[in-house]
Amino acid sequence: MRLAFCLAAWLVAAPALTLAQSLTGLWDAKLVVSGTEVPFRLELAGEGASVKGWFFNGEDKVPSTSGRFANGSLVLNFDQFASKLEATLKDGVLEGKYAGGRRGGWAFQAKRFTPSPARDGIVPGIAGVWVIANESPKGEHAWRFIVRQSGPEVSAAILRVDGDTGTLTGAYQGDKFVLSHFSGARPNRLEVTPMLDDTLQLSLNGKSMTATRESEARAKGLAAPTDPTKHTGVKDPREPFHFRFPDLSGRVVSESDARFQGKVVLINITGSWCPNCHDEAPFLAELYRKYRDRGLEIVALSFEEAEQLKDPTRLRAFMKEYGIEYTVLVAGEPAEAPEKLPQAVNWNAWPTTFFVGRDGRVRSVHAGFPSRGSGEFYTQAKEEFTALVERLLAESTRTSL
Repeated sequence: MRLAFCLAAWLVAAPALTLAQSLTGLWDAKLVVSGTEVPFRLELAGEGASVKGWFFNGEDKVPSTSGRFANGSLVLNFDQFASKLEATLKDGVLEGKYAGGRRGGWAFQAKRFTPSPARDGIVPGIAGVWVIANESPKGEHAWRFIVRQSGPEVSAAILRVDGDTGTLTGAYQGDKFVLSHFSGARPNRLEVTPMLDDTLQLSLNGKSMTATRESEARAKGLAAPTDPTKHTGVKDPREPFHFRFPDLSGRVVSESDARFQGKVVLINITGSWCPNCHDEAPFLAELYRKYRDRGLEIVALSFEEAEQLKDPTRLRAFMKEYGIEYTVLVAGEPAEAPEKLPQAVNWNAWPTTFFVGRDGRVRSVHAGFPSRGSGEFYTQAKEEFTALVERLLAESTRTSL
């Protein structure tokens, strides 16, 4: 009788024990970056050797490539970033480290997601497009701050010539909005304080900036954000854009190869370490699938760190993640790019895409690429790329500049 009772008790307790050790669900997580806490959302599912994790970039989910959870220890691998999340579960809290990529690693902590309490009181309206005066090393005089708002909830992005911060999300807390982003790369914390003069005081990872509504910035004659189609050029547009680098199998590919002759070619300067390149890659993969039968070729010149050049595992994972079927060449280390791209003028944005017509000449250059977090500017970039590709495909090989 006692044995039967013990067995029954164990059968009742076993599911509860399993549930207690399950990580499935949403988690409120944070990294500590240079002393600053960057909160973000994490989703987990599965168990044992089949655990999966997802970061969020706004509405987009960024998946782990493998993972496991055993004896209270969690490991998630994100091969597309060459990074790893390792944490231990104790008293309902995951603690550990997110490591890898170009910036080393950061302390990590996560607790089960709990909905934020309803907020009372008046919330300032900050939705719209703002201009941030900023002198950047890339020669920019201004950035854009793009904000969407629903009551106290806000999503936003800061758009530069090379791309944006990813989707920053958050809410109104007291006298300011607190937003953050982490999707496997570019951890950012942004505090936005509305001022009495209808400007916004911004603090991005501790850096102070001022944002002015776009209409007001124009009226005041403030500098406009850089046009990404006018930032970079070539020394001689009559000269074919030259490249000669090996692919992942070691076979050397150049612009003179027969497969590129008479084609429209997009030469994409990229790197699997570059967050904005991750934003652009799925669109380029889609563009190539749509237009390759009409004569479009895309060639990615990927510049990777020395360790990755020895064994480009991250680049391979990057290609797999985004379904890349176009040509990818291993061009060297990032610091070597200016020397290896001697025809480019004022090239300093990752990524940058050179549009080559059927006649072999560079017809346009687009610096950077925004993520979905930039809203209308993301849509505009995709439309501009598509329209230019269609126009170039409609031309003959004898079209002159």
